[in-house]
Amino acid sequence: MSDIEIRRATEADLPAIIAMLADDSLGAARESPDDLAPYRAAFETLAADPHQHQIVAVREGRTVGTLQLTVIPGLSRRGATRAIIEAVRVHRDERGSGLGTQLIEWAIAESRTLGCQMVQLTSDATRIDAHRFYERLGFEASHLGFKLQL
Repeated sequence: MSDIEIRRATEADLPAIIAMLADDSLGAARESPDDLAPYRAAFETLAADPHQHQIVAVREGRTVGTLQLTVIPGLSRRGATRAIIEAVRVHRDERGSGLGTQLIEWAIAESRTLGCQMVQLTSDATRIDAHRFYERLGFEASHLGFKLQL
């Protein structure tokens, strides 16, 4: 898939990113692609933070994949820095093409480059296919996660 460019997202990528975030049953209930104002504000915050990497995959000028990579320095594990992969999405026309694998492999390699000792991610408990995908890439289901909506 050498025709894919993986790069930092720009504000121009936001409509495509938000459309991908909203393009499933979970995202449809929590995203609002018709109002980009809150996403623009969030994007400005992300772009200003050197520990945040909003990434897109582009094929022939079209944004077809995205993820957010967050680098977190820490004290545990002898001061290990970890990366968290969030909001991985592949455009429905590209699913099954290997793009998801390429995005995750890019995130792992970039995490190493950034000095991380570990890469983590979470996946909604209902996304069984995604769990199998991450396990195929070497991730282990090692923790139980909790959320509290504020």
